[in-house]
Amino acid sequence: MTTPPHILLVNPWIHDFAAYDVWAHPYGLLSIAALLRDHGVKVTYVDCLDRFHPNMASADPHARHGRGPYLKTRLANPKGLENIARTYSRYGIRPEWLRAELAAVSPTPDLILVTSIMTYWYPGVFETIAALKDFFQGVPVILGGIYARLWEAHARAHSGADHVASDDGRSLPDLMARYTGFDLKLRYDWADLDAWPYPAFDLQRRIAAVPLLTARGCPFDCAYCASGFLEQSVRRRSPIQVVDEIQYWHRAYGVQDFAFYDDALLVDAHNHAIPMLEAIVRSGLKVRFHTPNALHIRSITAQTARLMFLAGFHTIRLGLETAAFEAGSRLDHKVTAAEFKAAVAHLKSAGFRGQQIGAYLLVGLPGQSVAAVESSIQTVKEAGIMPVPAHYTPIPHTRLWDAAKTASRYDLAADPLFSNNAIFPCQQGFSWETLSHLKQMTSSDSAA
Repeated sequence: MTTPPHILLVNPWIHDFAAYDVWAHPYGLLSIAALLRDHGVKVTYVDCLDRFHPNMASADPHARHGRGPYLKTRLANPKGLENIARTYSRYGIRPEWLRAELAAVSPTPDLILVTSIMTYWYPGVFETIAALKDFFQGVPVILGGIYARLWEAHARAHSGADHVASDDGRSLPDLMARYTGFDLKLRYDWADLDAWPYPAFDLQRRIAAVPLLTARGCPFDCAYCASGFLEQSVRRRSPIQVVDEIQYWHRAYGVQDFAFYDDALLVDAHNHAIPMLEAIVRSGLKVRFHTPNALHIRSITAQTARLMFLAGFHTIRLGLETAAFEAGSRLDHKVTAAEFKAAVAHLKSAGFRGQQIGAYLLVGLPGQSVAAVESSIQTVKEAGIMPVPAHYTPIPHTRLWDAAKTASRYDLAADPLFSNNAIFPCQQGFSWETLSHLKQMTSSDSAA
């Protein structure tokens, strides 16, 4: 094929017990869309999670700062989780709305790319792929993304995709040639993050918020995290290029909310975060920044805290994981009790209120007691900030995976569904009463 093909990119439905849009966008998929478009390829985007679909009711009054609830439709609990006393749902647009979206795609695509995120969301991915293959019969479908990489064999066996891409997208030129005959000759180095165009967020119906990645990869090797498997090295963008991107989305599309999704935003701050924050402050931008992926506590100094405050950071999340500091060293290499207290003090001295600062606490770890979680919650509350429970998800290719399989009441290796953090898979004596008790502890107003 000498004429550039037409590529349809699809963000699939979510099937889960709970889902909420916390500045979530398919960053990788829309980056691929931008790359293809930059090389003259026609692209069309369909978002099964579109919160702004024209058939939706008026916007939810609880949506705030670019976040908001997805439309949900109740489903039967999947096999193996029938006894979970919670409502399982499809999150996203209705199937008939998807069919109407696909009917509007013209011309018929030559290739379809579908992404995936959480491993246990795969039923929504499978439903999406089935709908696509039914509507566009004979058009090949390629599945990529996090689930496809972490559970490649499962995806190949069950997804229905014609190909499962288990890399970070570098195989795209070969796949384009195989399925469309088009020779995609990249004009820049795949690994050079500064060479890439900005992700194609403009393909969305509305840009409620923009996620930012200033780097890929993480220098740490936390026992519960698969970042080291997904990214073999740390690659950073130019701080000035990041600021240029922020200005672009704000000025061209009026975006007010930006969420940093870096694994290690403040690491090596003098060469990366500090120049970036200083440039944001100099620009005079009046926007809000959020850190849903957590900041490394040890990297929060008086200088970084002050610059974040001046730059307009609104939501601060700290990667504490546990306040049992000696035990925590077996999970990661992040923080001591003194470092935690110093970071909180720096943030408050800079001007952040306690309600803006949350500390993630892992709940549901193998062998973790309720008393240990209660103690961590209390430590965070005593610091005058918010404890934020982060339910542990067992992930293959992590150091904690074997311990998780041993501790779980499910056969984790048999099906990604059993790693759903909503069911606390590694807690043998789990009860919803315990969860309610912990929620009550964390929700009480104690941050000052």
